Amino acid sequence: MTTDLAALKAIFKGDIVVPTDAKYDQAITRWAKNTAKKAAVVAFVKDAEDVSLAIQYAKAANLTIAIKCGGHNVSGASSIEGGLVIDLSRYLNGVTVDAEKKLGYVGGGALWETVDRATIAQGLATVAGTVNDTGVGGLTLGGGYGWLSGAYGLVLDNLVQATVVTADGSILTANEKENADLFWGIRGAGSNFGVVTELVLQLHPQRRTVFCGIAFYSPDQLEALLDVTQAWWTQRTSPKEGIFQAFTRGPDHQPTILMVFFYNGSEAEGRQNFKAFFDLNPVVDLTKEQPYEALNTLLNEANVPGQNAYMKGCFAPLEFPRELLPKVFARTMELSAPTQHKFTLLFEYFRLDKANSVPDDATALRRHLTPNVLCLIRFQEDSEAAAKYCRDAAYELLGLVTGQGADNLGYGNYNPESGEVAVAGSGSVSKAEEHFGANYKRLQEIKKKYDPELLFRKWFVITPA
Repeated sequence: MTTDLAALKAIFKGDIVVPTDAKYDQAITRWAKNTAKKAAVVAFVKDAEDVSLAIQYAKAANLTIAIKCGGHNVSGASSIEGGLVIDLSRYLNGVTVDAEKKLGYVGGGALWETVDRATIAQGLATVAGTVNDTGVGGLTLGGGYGWLSGAYGLVLDNLVQATVVTADGSILTANEKENADLFWGIRGAGSNFGVVTELVLQLHPQRRTVFCGIAFYSPDQLEALLDVTQAWWTQRTSPKEGIFQAFTRGPDHQPTILMVFFYNGSEAEGRQNFKAFFDLNPVVDLTKEQPYEALNTLLNEANVPGQNAYMKGCFAPLEFPRELLPKVFARTMELSAPTQHKFTLLFEYFRLDKANSVPDDATALRRHLTPNVLCLIRFQEDSEAAAKYCRDAAYELLGLVTGQGADNLGYGNYNPESGEVAVAGSGSVSKAEEHFGANYKRLQEIKKKYDPELLFRKWFVITPA
């Protein structure tokens, strides 16, 4: 492949954007404003063949590659300074539903909103992200949690096939029978082995309306709310329900506890199921029975794109530390007092029995999962000082939650340092080794087979065997 960009453009079906083009700034924009980087080339691919051409060009021109689906990852995995971005979002963003086989054929650059709308129109759904402007590809390959996880496991547990363009430009089908090693690896190891241009997802029957919505509680209700939450979590939770509980500040910057409720049933069923929560008389109750596709929009308003953002997650103890949470709430309010920072400390209460019923070695993502806690901080000034404040605050709060400091890596898609590459011969355990555990050695063999030159190295980077 030539290093002549004009020659690439002549055979490329999609769009090639470089810094001198009028729409370049738009092409490198990301959900978190501070993660945008100055790419040398942005390749908006139209199909798998375009991806193959872009990979071959990048290799010939010695350009590092980043892959963009939804551009939502705050580690900056979809951006690259001076390299080439393979952007799937402009053209590979559609969804085709086979209602009879209950399968969804999803473009690698599609957003969950497209999936939610296309599938529910057929009375079907799959496990999807909880914010519908997130990209399907990144969320799925990194694990993927959603409101239907209690019933159907992680998103990657519902992936039945993928089309992958590997480092040598080959276009491969990966499933349980064809290129099974690659299929095993992409389910949890993200983009380590190539660019996924299409995902085939298992769909499930889904009622058209569900009970869901947001409610706000005041700080003086915290103790009672924590007691009700603990009782619900330990005694009553079913695969049909879930909640988010967030320590945050409202639009008036006053401390509040935000709750998101979900019950896969009618409003009457949902209100009865969550009766103890509503008996506390929330300050604001916006819950109701509404169309299923509205479920993943509930947090959109609080997560609008174009802000500076820092995100860090951890795995909570299996039983949430009820006795520590008032202290965690108080410290969250202290750290979020400056108005230039918007803190959300989010506790995800999904039943994980289904996800944990999958053996550790069945996919690249190891199991024995416990609930996620996420600290998301948006900040006004894009500076090193502001970023450090956010990082230090997030690590402190998550350390309080775990009682073990902040070394807990947590869910991979919530990790801001997932792009760090291990230094050869350093003697230290890389983040990838820690993240993948006993599966890491097998992943190294697969990396050696499909990407021996370490072309893909933006997310929990696996060193080839």
